[in-house]
Amino acid sequence: MARQLDYKSTTALTADQNGDPYLRPSFSLSNRLMRLTWNITWLLLYRPSPRPFHGWRSLLLRLFGAKVGPNCHFYPGSRVWAPWNLVCGEQVTLGDGAEVYNPSIITFGSHAIVSQQGYICGATHDYDDKNFPLLSYRMTFGAYSWICARANVSPGVNVGEGAILGLASTATRDLEAWGIYAGSPAVKVKERRNFLSEIE
Repeated sequence: MARQLDYKSTTALTADQNGDPYLRPSFSLSNRLMRLTWNITWLLLYRPSPRPFHGWRSLLLRLFGAKVGPNCHFYPGSRVWAPWNLVCGEQVTLGDGAEVYNPSIITFGSHAIVSQQGYICGATHDYDDKNFPLLSYRMTFGAYSWICARANVSPGVNVGEGAILGLASTATRDLEAWGIYAGSPAVKVKERRNFLSEIE
């Protein structure tokens, strides 16, 4: 699947042509105010909540616009940059220290997991443009996919159903369904049994 560019800061915002482009904000004032409000909520109500309070943290994310299915497990040390750009099926898990940087919509299928300190990066910059605009991408993580601890997913990379990205690996290209990947950059090392096809 081709990377889906969703947002470019120099297209979305009117820039001051005389100012240093590296000092310009990449997002609108309303977006920044929403993120400030969310960060305060995360700090005061989400982060200190007891580990078993998954429903409470799901509720907080929903209040900020996230679409969250039933029985999701968001641990208190997990972070979502923009809840309004988060779409989750049922039983999605974000472990402690897992972070989802999602200036554009990121979708997790049912039973998808991002383990401890996994990092999902939904944006980068156009380094060939002197204005260095921010570029963000829509991304999809298939059902039963697993991003293992300390693994990283690069902007615009999509993860197929049942795919696994191994410990501390970095995905720079799409991961095929039911493939197991390892390394940095990650390469496919084997196939995973497709247990869903056995149910059908």
